[in-house]
Amino acid sequence: MKLVSVIIPYFKKKKFVIETINSILKQTYSKFEIILIHDDPNNPDYKYLIELKKRDKRIRLMKNSKNIGAGFSRNKGIKSTKGFYIAFCDADDTWRKNKLKNQINFMEKNKIDFCFSSYNQIDYKGKKIKSIIAPKNQTFLDLLEDCKIGLSTVILKKKILKNYKFSDMKTKEDLLLWINLSKKYNLVGYSKILSNWRKLDDSLSANFYQKIKNGFLLYYRYLKFNFLKSLYFLLLLSFNFVRKNFLR
Repeated sequence: MKLVSVIIPYFKKKKFVIETINSILKQTYSKFEIILIHDDPNNPDYKYLIELKKRDKRIRLMKNSKNIGAGFSRNKGIKSTKGFYIAFCDADDTWRKNKLKNQINFMEKNKIDFCFSSYNQIDYKGKKIKSIIAPKNQTFLDLLEDCKIGLSTVILKKKILKNYKFSDMKTKEDLLLWINLSKKYNLVGYSKILSNWRKLDDSLSANFYQKIKNGFLLYYRYLKFNFLKSLYFLLLLSFNFVRKNFLR
């Protein structure tokens, strides 16, 4: 049984983080460590996270001296990991109890470096909205048009991150990493529903417009596409995002 390092950035999710942590502690695959990164120095929740840490010796707590964002917090967590595998989970998402066992068995049986699974969208109270079924894989072109990889479903071998990291974008930082990894590795989907992604905002909010801005920068600045090509893929990505997250 190989060690799995589970990385959780924390920013103002006090109402949900206990449920997140419990869903990981209840895993039937017991060889894991949880790296919880507090990314809000001005928030008093750090004392609460210290109490959470006491629940299990497998929980490690890190504190950022300033807010650096989820992507850079994950990078910081990755540097301190001891695991053969790395898994990601947001502080308001949850896992089914057999997630690690089933997904790692699937990866080892099929010699997979990067795996994502199907997941349920849930609302504020944890009620299921709908299921998102993972395709068999996500290629470079697939990801340019529509990312079907839920961050909290991803498990990968730590070695493949040797030359890759999350970017400094506040949103889309995970999509950019998956795109870069897809140039070298197969990103394989696992059809079983193993996670729950919590949808907290039912409207097209300011956060959505930030995603639009960062989506354009992803293509134009980071992938070096020209203006028209960047705009074309941004429209495709935005349409698919709205269809997936706001239409039932």
